[in-house]
Amino acid sequence: MAKYSRRSAEKVAKAMHEMHEGKLRSGRSGTKVTNPRQAIAIGLSEAREEGEKVPRKTVKKRNTVKKAGFKRTTVRKRASK
Repeated sequence: MAKYSRRSAEKVAKAMHEMHEGKLRSGRSGTKVTNPRQAIAIGLSEAREEGEKVPRKTVKKRNTVKKAGFKRTTVRKRASK
């Protein structure tokens, strides 16, 4: 089963084409997009807005330190002579 719909792939291809032509601009700032990864992200977000089949955005989980196993070592200052 495909993760992405054909229409979402077309959106990404269109965004990549616009980037190569130098016409693709980012949202708020309006700066020219030169990074292919950013162009792909723009294409996927446009597809999401139209309700196409696109997987959810992945969110990195933070590494949380467990309090029970966490030992903090402190550096002791030398006494001045």
